[in-house]
Amino acid sequence: MVTQKNLSIAHAWFEAFNSHNLEKLLSLYDEDAEHFSPKLKIRHPETNGLVTGKDALREWWKDSFNRLPSLQYKVTSLTANSDRVFMEYLRLVDHEENILVAEVLEIKEGAIVASRVYHG
Repeated sequence: MVTQKNLSIAHAWFEAFNSHNLEKLLSLYDEDAEHFSPKLKIRHPETNGLVTGKDALREWWKDSFNRLPSLQYKVTSLTANSDRVFMEYLRLVDHEENILVAEVLEIKEGAIVASRVYHG
C-alpha cells in the first residue's frame, strides 16, 4: 500500500535526521528535489527560502547539523496519502525554546521530490 510506504519514508526521514546521518537523509530524496524552509530564507536570503537538488540540501543540512549539534525532531503526528506525508514535530535544540513545525513531503516513485516546512 502506497500510504504505508510513504509513512515508512517519513519514519526513515526522522531516523536519519535525528542521527544526523546526512547521506542516509539525502538517499530519501530525488536528485532534483526542492526544499523550502523559513529558516533557510532567514539564514540565506538569496535563496528566498528555496533550494533545489541534493548538493544544495547537503550544504543546508550539513550547516544545520554543525551549528546545532543537539538538534532533534520529536514526531507528534504523521498523516499520509498516495503522494504526500504531512508531518508535525517539535524542533528541539538545547538552550532554545521548542518550536512546533509542520512539514509536507511530496513523494513520487519512492523518493521525496519536494518538501516544505511551516512554522512561526
